[in-house]
Amino acid sequence: MNIHKTADVQTNLIGNRTSVWQYTVILPKASIGSDVNICSHCFIENDVVIKDRVTIKSGVQVWDGIRIGNDVFIGPNVTFTNDKYPRSKKYPKDFAITVIGEGASIGANATILPGISIGQGALVAAGAVVTRDVPDNAIVKGNPAQITSYVNTNRDFLNKINSGDMKKEESTSLRGVSIYSFPLIKDLRGNLTVAEFEKDIPFKVQRYFVVFDVPNKEVRGEHAHKECHQFLICLSGSCNVLLDDGKNRSEFILDKPNMGIYIPPMTWGVQYKYSSDAVLLVFASHYYDEGDYIRDYKNFLNLSKTL
Repeated sequence: MNIHKTADVQTNLIGNRTSVWQYTVILPKASIGSDVNICSHCFIENDVVIKDRVTIKSGVQVWDGIRIGNDVFIGPNVTFTNDKYPRSKKYPKDFAITVIGEGASIGANATILPGISIGQGALVAAGAVVTRDVPDNAIVKGNPAQITSYVNTNRDFLNKINSGDMKKEESTSLRGVSIYSFPLIKDLRGNLTVAEFEKDIPFKVQRYFVVFDVPNKEVRGEHAHKECHQFLICLSGSCNVLLDDGKNRSEFILDKPNMGIYIPPMTWGVQYKYSSDAVLLVFASHYYDEGDYIRDYKNFLNLSKTL
């Protein structure tokens, strides 16, 4: 350990090769892992868990209830909170638990409200005010923070779809995922597009559902299916579709009623950036079965390794 002589480190729960710099205070019950770097003028309270290889830059206060995973970066002057309704000399029975997932980064001067979960690999931009959970790998910005994109995402198809330079069916870099372009018949009496089941839609459809009136800040999906195939068409407006096969991640925009995306089983899917008039039609190969859903991203990654 490397503890600066001006630091006040009261805990014995501190790992190997961890550095604590000038004028930092760490209370007795805090748990800190190995290879952690805590810069100057930080304060770490008692009910705190900091895992391995974490970097905490200067001017950060880590209050009771904060849980920080492996390989997290916390920028200078990030503000954590643990009480939604603070009053002087009045304390809640239990402080809210805030979880920062493995590999996440939080930019300088960001504010994290109590009880928030920031997913693994997520990126919080400098100055953002995070008022709600952040999904795995999401990039959030602004006040209140909203998802603007996802990290390590291939966006090659974004421009291709918008250019209209599409074949009837085109494969993507994702396992089994294809983009479809259906006929668009224009007429003064109204336009028409058409597709045939089990020919253009590459599976037997057992169910459909429609998603609409989604506020722009909301995120839909965030799951994979074990057996169910899906086909997405945005009939009106637009939405972004993020797909992940466990190795590669790509993003697409659905903004034409004659465009569709085929999503095979074992593909993690997220839909976001809905326009106010978006109407998303989804065809499914199976009846609804909660047991077919994989809702935890880590579990999905583990299962996808077997494919």
